[in-house]
Amino acid sequence: MPEKITSEDFLNNLVETLADSVSKQKSVSFFEEEKSNSVVSSFNRLFGRQRPVHHILGGGKSADVLLWRNKKISASVLAGATAIWVLFEWLNYHFLTLLCFAVVLVMLAQFIWSNASGLLNSRSPSQVPRLVLPEELFVGIGRSLGAEVNQGLRFLQDVACGGNLKQFLVIVISLWVAAVIGSWCNFLTVLYIGFVAAHTVPVLYERYDEQIDSFVYNVFEQFQNHYKKLDAGVLSKIPKGKFKVKKHD
Repeated sequence: MPEKITSEDFLNNLVETLADSVSKQKSVSFFEEEKSNSVVSSFNRLFGRQRPVHHILGGGKSADVLLWRNKKISASVLAGATAIWVLFEWLNYHFLTLLCFAVVLVMLAQFIWSNASGLLNSRSPSQVPRLVLPEELFVGIGRSLGAEVNQGLRFLQDVACGGNLKQFLVIVISLWVAAVIGSWCNFLTVLYIGFVAAHTVPVLYERYDEQIDSFVYNVFEQFQNHYKKLDAGVLSKIPKGKFKVKKHD
């Protein structure tokens, strides 16, 4: 008979094992830690990663910016995002106000340019260049955004109808955590936190990938052992329904 495990016991055991694993990692000497990390990195990679982080991020200019290959460009992008966040959150500016001010400044610059060139060079005044955005840009953005939204909806529907209880619970808990974070701050702050994380997490992982992989896999192993006990004591007794998805030609 499998032993009954409550949720409180499960959380307490998980915290104790994590604390024990961290204390054991700290007590290992430097050379032993380097050996174990090299062995783990040769067999285990986070999420089954086989390629470098730069290739996973696309391998283009965007990956160079996220991995700080050019520190000036990366710092400028991060500083620009920080300035926008400060303007909207700390200084309480509104998007419409900033947009109107920007349009006024552009129109003022073009007005001074056209009139000053006519006064200085009356015979052949210089023409102000026209600002025209290509239509393909908006079409490409719309297609990419629509493809990502459809892929996300398809994934959520597969999780809801697939009958995999473990995956379903992980997604539900993740959405609940996102909802809690969203209640603490507004949408712009959440976007800014994600932007800062995108410019810090990849470069830190690229630098300390072996240590992070070793720690994460230890946590996953401990969590999997406790999940097996919880599944044997509680989840296996829950009746499972059969989900059928109709396929349309």
